[in-house]
Amino acid sequence: MKKTVIALLLVLITICLLQQAEAAPVKVQIGFENTMQEPIGRALEKWKEIVDKKSNGGMVIEIFPNSALGSKNELIDQMLLGEPVITLADGAFYADYGVSDFGIVFAPFLFDNWDQCWKLIKSKWYADQSKQLEAKGLKLLASNWIYGARHTLTTKPVKMPSDLKGLKIRVPSNKIQTEGFKALGAAATGMALGDVYQALQAKTIDGAENPLSTLYGRKLHEVAKYLILDGHVLNFTTWICGTSFFNKLTPEQQKLLVSAAEEAGIFNNKLKETSDSEYLEKMKKEGVKVTEMTPESKAAFRKAAESFYSKGKQLGWSDGLYKRVKDAMK
Repeated sequence: MKKTVIALLLVLITICLLQQAEAAPVKVQIGFENTMQEPIGRALEKWKEIVDKKSNGGMVIEIFPNSALGSKNELIDQMLLGEPVITLADGAFYADYGVSDFGIVFAPFLFDNWDQCWKLIKSKWYADQSKQLEAKGLKLLASNWIYGARHTLTTKPVKMPSDLKGLKIRVPSNKIQTEGFKALGAAATGMALGDVYQALQAKTIDGAENPLSTLYGRKLHEVAKYLILDGHVLNFTTWICGTSFFNKLTPEQQKLLVSAAEEAGIFNNKLKETSDSEYLEKMKKEGVKVTEMTPESKAAFRKAAESFYSKGKQLGWSDGLYKRVKDAMK
């Protein structure tokens, strides 16, 4: 009799534990370098809100701005170990993680307008790249977020590529962006975004590149007063998690995480429509001298960028990559 009672108790305890385990929400951490005040931070709040509402508490997103969870490379390493982490990254980083052709989306002056970006992410070429990335352990959740046109902020005036010669310009620590700025004439310096303000202040670097929202959000205009609106990269950004983590989610959870990310991306892009002009006006009011691109300077920068595309083999690109990508965005 006692054995029967004990056995029943053990069964009940097991059932309770299983029910608790089933009821426990899936917790996902999103780590990124930017501030919450930037459009991207506000859009992440929208992503969190959508997931909270549609999952009925079954999935919880926690947001960590300002590299609080670690650098981009550290977060990607965590993903590859199966941690429930999401971050934003771009083709230049994916090239460093074994999908070399993906790096071309961050090449200087590849895109003429945003429509070309959206056509590319819907192409077969892009789908193939995404599958290769997934095989490397990284799952693309959304690619429809505008990060922004990337411009160059410096401590000395820059109007033409020749003005970049000898200047140490901070870029994210990846090969594509390093080689891209070398092609434009600068001494590209890989560095975490959180270290840039101090480096500019200490004069160990001469400038940095990023969208206006990030340059202003990180207050870099306080220590570098010359901005050229070169738009050297039209930066759509992507959100990724580890393939192993994603595959552990139920099909419903996978669908929700992806659809909510894309919906939040549309919200982000609407914010970006007005934010760039607002940031530019703020920078001007705070003493930044702004140089617009002229037809002459645009032609000179594009001419300088050509040497980057000649390094395809050095960058591990497949033959004919540039033409395939250009065809894919038509």
